[in-house]
Amino acid sequence: MKIMVINGPNLNMLGIREPDVYGKSTYADLENFVTECCAQQGVECSIFQSNSEGDIVTQIQSCYGTYDAIVINPAAYTHTSVAILDALKAVALPTVEVHLSEVSQREEFRHFSYVSLYACKVITGKGFDGYKEAIEYLVSTNN
Repeated sequence: MKIMVINGPNLNMLGIREPDVYGKSTYADLENFVTECCAQQGVECSIFQSNSEGDIVTQIQSCYGTYDAIVINPAAYTHTSVAILDALKAVALPTVEVHLSEVSQREEFRHFSYVSLYACKVITGKGFDGYKEAIEYLVSTNN
């Protein structure tokens, strides 16, 4: 199984940006964590991060015919991007949406997710472990 893990804007600033919300671990720590989780599940993965909505859409489109599933943390684009939603629908791959923080307990504008209109599962508030849960879920539903 091949999984593409896509991270949106400002996740490259983990460890610096709002450590009281996102923790002190860095983006490199997250990449290592995801790589290890995939290895434990016998899954091949690629990890992508961009601050640009268009680059994220292009990355999703590139998954068509190449990957079996997507784990996505669209970050701020969660609440604004119909383009990301449409790209996910276009490639029609099983997708799990992940958020490090518990978005339902944050600002009101963070409570709606366009991506959740397509995602087969949404995981919030579990930090890095949310990615592990997403990978395990996709593996279990692929067998």
